[in-house]
Amino acid sequence: MSATPRAAGLLIACAVLGAALAMGLRQSFGLFLAPMTTTLGWSASGFALAIALQVLVNGVAQPICGQVADRIGGRRVIMGGAVLYALGILGMALSTSLFWFTFFAGIVMGVAVSAAGMPVIIASLTRLLPPEMRGRAVGLGTAGSSFGQFLVVPLSQLGISVAGWQGALFLLAGAALLMVPLALPLNDKPAPPVAGEVEQTAGEALSLALRSPSFWCLFFGFFVCGLHVSFLAVHMPGFVASCMLPASVGAASIALIGLFNIAGSLAAGELSQRWRRRELLVLIYAGRGVLMTAFLLADKTTTNVLIFSALMGVLWLSTVPPTVALVARNYGTRWLATIFGLVFLGHQVGGFTGAYLGGLIFDLTGSYDLMWSLCIAAAAFAALVHLPVRDGPALALPAQAATKP
Repeated sequence: MSATPRAAGLLIACAVLGAALAMGLRQSFGLFLAPMTTTLGWSASGFALAIALQVLVNGVAQPICGQVADRIGGRRVIMGGAVLYALGILGMALSTSLFWFTFFAGIVMGVAVSAAGMPVIIASLTRLLPPEMRGRAVGLGTAGSSFGQFLVVPLSQLGISVAGWQGALFLLAGAALLMVPLALPLNDKPAPPVAGEVEQTAGEALSLALRSPSFWCLFFGFFVCGLHVSFLAVHMPGFVASCMLPASVGAASIALIGLFNIAGSLAAGELSQRWRRRELLVLIYAGRGVLMTAFLLADKTTTNVLIFSALMGVLWLSTVPPTVALVARNYGTRWLATIFGLVFLGHQVGGFTGAYLGGLIFDLTGSYDLMWSLCIAAAAFAALVHLPVRDGPALALPAQAATKP
């Protein structure tokens, strides 16, 4: 049932703050690489593998957590994920070997991020709000994630400076528990069946989606989004250093991406309500390709890096509102968290690919130029693959399956 206008503001505020906290905490983990590896004598690659495993586990667990949320409501799943978030971070703080660190940072945190992350939060919010508010709300939720990256990461660095890496992890574990009260208003229920139609089971909804060409177009398009996001998030500071620019420029680049994505996500949310989502995704991915091409050909000065980062921030996660809107429009909201969770799996597989492939190419060639070229080609592919996406009312079951006994 959709929320009343009075309740909508509280719903959106709690969802935005929850998404901000979830994203900000997970984006802070890279800050612990240097102090933890130095203190504990671990290799940087061992630490990085644990975080990369988190991305993969997050992708695999997302549709499972999504289906649980579709069955019992998002609130309980988010609350459970928040508790698991805190336990995972505590385990990271207390780990004395890479094996246990990999278990807590990779496996436990991968599941926690799936349960308490943006896809489940947004799916719950989408079910609770009337259709005319959904695009704006998804844009706000996505912007909240970027605001978390912009705000929580510097605070985590401050915590490391003041309390040390272990003390900072204890503080982050406590902060994760704040997601429990923030989830209280998200008491969504399974969407009621449309009058005159038989409600789909999870298996029927998944079968319908997996047989739909539009689903696979969205899946592979989101793969490219993950490829771009992880490559830039992991390797932009290294790329800046390879261009002989100060390390502060790399940090400023990541901060600018997060800051400007707030505006980009809000704009995408508004446009998702007013314009066709398919064309919006085509323009976003094509815009990424043009921007990366111009940056690859330009002189690598501090000014050009910062301009590129700001413009890329506008396009960073602006793919999320139209993608969620297309999933909801094509497949309904009853199993939205499940189906969007599968689309999100494509994003996370792309994220693992972007992070790993960027490092591999640099190790083999001593340059990121080939990876930039691959990212440009991937952007062109993503723009083209969205052209045939269906943007219409929710698909129904075949006539024989929908016939009442």
